[in-house]
Amino acid sequence: MNNSESIQKEALARIKPAKQEFSEVDDTIKRINSLLKKNKIEAECVAAGSYAKGTILKDDFDVDLFVRFDYSYKEKDISTLLAKAIAPLKPKLIHGSRDYFHLKKKSILFEIIPVLMIDDYKKAVNVTDMSPLHVFYVKKHYDKNSSLRDEVRLAKQFCKAVRVYGAESYIRGFSGHVLDLLIIYYGGFEKLLVQAAVWGERVIIDIENHLKDPMKELNSAKTESPLIIVDPIQPDRNASAALSKEAFEEFKKKAREFLKKPSKEFFEIKKLDLKAARKKYKDEWLLILSAVPTADSEDIAGTKLLKCHEKIIDELKNYDFKLLEGDWEFEPKKSTLYYAVKKEKLSPTVIWEGPPLKAVPNVEMFRKKHKKTFEKDGRLFAEEKRKYMTPKELVKELMNSAYIKERVKKIKAN
Repeated sequence: MNNSESIQKEALARIKPAKQEFSEVDDTIKRINSLLKKNKIEAECVAAGSYAKGTILKDDFDVDLFVRFDYSYKEKDISTLLAKAIAPLKPKLIHGSRDYFHLKKKSILFEIIPVLMIDDYKKAVNVTDMSPLHVFYVKKHYDKNSSLRDEVRLAKQFCKAVRVYGAESYIRGFSGHVLDLLIIYYGGFEKLLVQAAVWGERVIIDIENHLKDPMKELNSAKTESPLIIVDPIQPDRNASAALSKEAFEEFKKKAREFLKKPSKEFFEIKKLDLKAARKKYKDEWLLILSAVPTADSEDIAGTKLLKCHEKIIDELKNYDFKLLEGDWEFEPKKSTLYYAVKKEKLSPTVIWEGPPLKAVPNVEMFRKKHKKTFEKDGRLFAEEKRKYMTPKELVKELMNSAYIKERVKKIKAN
């Protein structure tokens, strides 16, 4: 066994649950099916996601459940029907393209999703109706080769550790479904890394050979991502359309690093180490903020927080502060943002570039706006007193701005 294999074996031992089954899952499925029957609803609750596929990680306590309604319900509001049936469980309603539900039972958070029972993607009324078909496709491959289940566990943990896991808008990384398809296509975790290490700017994968030319046959909006995976179940869909170029490049980079020098650290999920940051930047400006996200879904709340993070970074740069490092960590109850800024003395004034002298109307407007102007090389300039001498002043004002307040519930400096 080489070093890489040893490290993967050790990582798998840490992330693979001792047993796949949880009694709470079986009990919840039985309870929901009982309530459906009681309400005379033709639907069945079944396990979904990584639990159904047998790829769940040890500390993953989020379990998806599909409630599959008979297709005769296609004209009805199945979310409302499900809400009435499972009301005794007191689930939380989550709004989406089709409303679904959250239910916390002991340590497990259930996501209960109403879908129509279909066998062809063309019959789907809502995008979620196709989700069971994706699970069935993946499960069929894993049943043929059970070792692939552990391979995708390693791929998930690797992506989580290098922070490129999840298709949420604030991450735009590799979804669990995309990793399933990549593992099925390449045949294993390390085989995936070997290929990723030499991926070019764009990669096209069509496992079932549905299309002759995916770039021409897929809608242009679906081919903007650097990785194009023709969905095996729905050929007109790019399964990895949400993947950003940044996440794609980061995965390629980490794949090369792991292959060159394997280490268990590639499978370790690290939280922001503020203590280490304070030590590292003890002679610089270090701004640490705590934010309470909005009460929206995690995807929306995380996206709003990302916008705040990007706004702070942009403004720091706009006002001539040298950003050494900036990062953030999303947590539903209390998120963290931090910025290390070079502690250097800025000039008390700043020069603003104005319009060319020949643009007379613009020149007049610029002179009215600025008290002290001067001409140089055929262009007008203005000298103004610098608004912020320290990044703390800027960030304090930003935290009180409408832009930030509209996107987080609360925010304060630590």
